[in-house]
Amino acid sequence: VSVAMASSSGLAWTAGFGMADLENFVPVTPSTVIRLGSISKPITAVAVMQLVEQGKIELDAPIQRYVPSFPEKPWPVTVRQLLGHLGGVRHYSGLPEVDSTRHYTGLAAAFHVFRDDPLLAEPGTKYSYTTYGFNLLGATVDTASGMKFPDYLRANIFQPAGMAHIGPDDVYAIIPHRARGYRLNSDQRIENCSLADTSNKIPGGGLSSTAGDLVKFALAVHEGKLVRPATVQQMFTSQHTRDGKPTGYGFGFGVSEFEGHKRVGHGGGQQGITTDLVLFPAEGIAIAVMTNLERARLSGIVEAVSRVLLQ
Repeated sequence: VSVAMASSSGLAWTAGFGMADLENFVPVTPSTVIRLGSISKPITAVAVMQLVEQGKIELDAPIQRYVPSFPEKPWPVTVRQLLGHLGGVRHYSGLPEVDSTRHYTGLAAAFHVFRDDPLLAEPGTKYSYTTYGFNLLGATVDTASGMKFPDYLRANIFQPAGMAHIGPDDVYAIIPHRARGYRLNSDQRIENCSLADTSNKIPGGGLSSTAGDLVKFALAVHEGKLVRPATVQQMFTSQHTRDGKPTGYGFGFGVSEFEGHKRVGHGGGQQGITTDLVLFPAEGIAIAVMTNLERARLSGIVEAVSRVLLQ
């Protein structure tokens, strides 16, 4: 387990517990890099909103304006709807998609998996969580910025936020301090996780990072270093379905309450990892907890730490 806590005054504490690599007896440290899973989504959302502020992306434009390879559907699918999982684009369908080991060299190359499938519902009428929808948003960043998605993140999010240990979870790259991933088998014994190549979903679940870099990201967003304060407020506000029901999800961030305190953030889970990133905006406190074990129950740790810091 890797844990980091920080406030607006700076990084408060980060530490590692347990093993990053059981076979080679490598302990977890604050430098350990772990897959983010879906914590990649709020990072992608910030990239989109930076370009919205620059007038290069229009929130209510159909996604085909920026991703013409995505076919027209019976209803328009907008950038705004995709940011809040309201666009009707489906999520994974079966283990072959979840456990993909195919390597893709560009975002659009992976669209064939879902591009021709029907929408799950008319956009705006139903909240339906989707990693593929965030793939479309990553391609939108490509088009609107004129830069490759990872290059855009590096120049406009990672460097300004001081995140030195984050990037695509490239299976071929040498990533210092990258942890191995594990799972529990049916006998509750630890074994290596299944193979996976996350190049099919970099914007929605294909980055890796340290816990320390995650809290730097959360605070950089909160403090208006990456997007304007008004944009932060928009991203941290729950969207609604067309009939007025709140979804509990803003633009790339889950929105909830913890013991009377507003809480935003995101969790992640995929082969060999479970992660959670929490920000309390009013208090300016960020917490990241990451583990190289699938389906771990991190909520108890995050809530216990939150209670201590919110006292």
